[in-house]
Amino acid sequence: MSDIDALRETIVRHEWNQFQNTNNEGGRASCQGNWPTFHQMRLAQFLTWPENLLESYEHDLTKADESGRNLITEKYGRMMASTWPEEFAANIKPYIPQLSDERVARQEQIIAQQVAWAADFRARYLKLGEAMRALTTAEDTPTATSFETYLRGELGTYSDRTFDLYEAMISERAAANPQRNITEETLLHTVALGGFDSLDEAEAAQA
Repeated sequence: MSDIDALRETIVRHEWNQFQNTNNEGGRASCQGNWPTFHQMRLAQFLTWPENLLESYEHDLTKADESGRNLITEKYGRMMASTWPEEFAANIKPYIPQLSDERVARQEQIIAQQVAWAADFRARYLKLGEAMRALTTAEDTPTATSFETYLRGELGTYSDRTFDLYEAMISERAAANPQRNITEETLLHTVALGGFDSLDEAEAAQA
């Protein structure tokens, strides 16, 4: 295993450990016992990241442990600003780091780009798209979180350095000709980890 592959595996395991310590309303969630799916989904994302971004995010996770924070808990908490706003305002927002207006604005630019990429992917791969989360925050419910809201929650947990590197990665992909759709890249890795040779093959295999 190469050094960067080992780093990716370390990050996925680090996230998993924090996920195990995330408390859910109504008790432990079933997905907290599903390591194979968690590993596949998270590794597929990190396979699209450059090494400096991976190193920075692993540092975030380590610093969080040292300070008593849990970035996975915070991610799901931030999502509740949309899915359960009253609970978020009363019991989550006061206890998590607040983001500056500038940071929020920069995040929203990234989110808009990634939602557009996800919409493009879903238009071309209808069956795989159906298996994804709902796309936009407008589609959130108390029990279902959209791609947009999930991404907003995750970006909000990144340190300034990790966010800067992530922003640069998205900007580079958007500036490429043709653009490099990170949703498509992530899903390609996801289906490859599931045993398919291509997105077309995975699409054809969907019921």
